[in-house]
Amino acid sequence: MPNVAIDEEGRPQDASREIDASGAWVLPGFVNIHTHVGGIPKAPEAEYTYKLWMAHGITTIRGVPAGPMNWTLSERERSANNEIVAPRIFAYHRPGSGDDWSGGRIVSAEKAREWVRFAAEKGIDGLKLDSHRPEIMGALLDEAKKHGLGSTAHLSQRGVAEMNALDAARLGLGSVTHFYGLFEALYDSSDVQTWPADANYNNEQDRFTQVAMQWDRIYPRGSDEWNALLDEFLELDLILDPTMTAYVAVRDVMRERRAEWHDTYTLPSLEEYYRPSRTNHASYWYYWTTWEEVAWRNFYRVWMQLLDDYKDRGGRVTVSGDAAFSYSLWGFASIEEMELLQEAGFHPIEIFRGATKHGAEALFEPKGEPIQFGVVRPGLLADLVIVEENPIANLKVLYGTGAERLNDTTRKAERIGGVKYTIKDGIVYDAKELLADVARMVEQAKAARRSTDSGS
Repeated sequence: MPNVAIDEEGRPQDASREIDASGAWVLPGFVNIHTHVGGIPKAPEAEYTYKLWMAHGITTIRGVPAGPMNWTLSERERSANNEIVAPRIFAYHRPGSGDDWSGGRIVSAEKAREWVRFAAEKGIDGLKLDSHRPEIMGALLDEAKKHGLGSTAHLSQRGVAEMNALDAARLGLGSVTHFYGLFEALYDSSDVQTWPADANYNNEQDRFTQVAMQWDRIYPRGSDEWNALLDEFLELDLILDPTMTAYVAVRDVMRERRAEWHDTYTLPSLEEYYRPSRTNHASYWYYWTTWEEVAWRNFYRVWMQLLDDYKDRGGRVTVSGDAAFSYSLWGFASIEEMELLQEAGFHPIEIFRGATKHGAEALFEPKGEPIQFGVVRPGLLADLVIVEENPIANLKVLYGTGAERLNDTTRKAERIGGVKYTIKDGIVYDAKELLADVARMVEQAKAARRSTDSGS
């Protein structure tokens, strides 16, 4: 109780370590259900990515995929045994993937079922799906359910005319990631995306510009069609995993390019990947103009309305990152996602529920199991985040760089916040030391480049 001394008789006994968290805030560990670890050329060492996540309170990730199947399953085991400093890993994989899979591409319902059986035998946790043809999507989801595997889908534009979000949800999809398939389920004057005659899907500026152009081509908020879609999503218990942070640079590329964490925490190899490139996915800043940014701001406004209305109905909206594209950085991206959800109309408490309990439910419900983390409760795994500033008052205090505040005593600006401790499986990690490790990795990589450039 506030301003009341702790009853010494009520303290837990036999603890191996006691933390003084007086005046601090304690939350369940964050669950990020859309991640990729990186790898060459972005981040050659997984330790870099893991520590960025852990430093931001992320104690569980769903890799979609995290990396190649055998490697991911090995890393999952090492993390479960706490042999490495890393979040807990759930392994979701794409149909047809797997180092040991010899069945080729998934081109039929029979082949789809065969691959799911193969992947289940390997021990994966779920499927990362595309906008597959209806007969293949149905077979994948049906077979996955038989084996207790979860499912999420990036319903890409190449197949969304046959498989939008509502189509997939009706077949039993667990969650939709990104925005793909949502707007396409609400078109008001066409039933396919109306691409310009000269558009080229392989030109990524064309591809991503045309996404934004959908913002005023759907039934409006509050219409019968809008409400019917959200009501059916709710009835089907579909989880929306928006990853708005993965695209947020489209609204203001100059801002994201110069985000304050890049200088200290972004590897030079990742900075190079972000730069305009015809070959690096999501580096589509060939000639990004105000026209594109205005269209994307309009798109975000409608997208946010959809997410907020679904949440208000009782629908589950989770908090993820899909970082390391478009100037987004692991760990920091998840906190930025929280800020975007607050912009959409979510209260921070609703955001934290999405980042913890709802994320955990997305992982355990397909298995038919109760959650093992995601709530601070006796009997669950000890995954916790401790921060010394109030994150409900200001989500920015969760960033590794903290928040700037004027000290009225010294009359100087100071940095406050940043996660203090991340606790996974009861093991306490100093979040600021994890960030210091990352900063050292970045500086070493920059020094190596300087040495190479100078020829020494």
